Amino acid sequence: MPAFEQVPVAELPDDFTGETGRILLDIRESDEWEQGHIRGALHIPLGQVPERIDEIDPDAEIFVICRTSGRSFRMLEYFEHVGYDAVCVEGGMVAWEAGGKPVVVGE
Repeated sequence: MPAFEQVPVAELPDDFTGETGRILLDIRESDEWEQGHIRGALHIPLGQVPERIDEIDPDAEIFVICRTSGRSFRMLEYFEHVGYDAVCVEGGMVAWEAGGKPVVVGE
């Protein structure tokens, strides 16, 4: 597996709502999203990304998050294939919550 850039959760804002030029892409399934997600994140489950790729600005700074980073690495491989640059959120939502960062529950 290629080595992809990772960013620790401590280096990210708690809320991506007001972020311009930066996207936090949550690729978990809908049930995982509803159990807790980051405010302002863009939710597109991993399997839907190819058909919804036009919702992701290729010029934005893209951070990809899943539960523990496994799916994020698969997403980064796909992005590399289609010419998008992205960074993995190290440790995913498990690290986010362990770091005491806020989550939104529900849709």
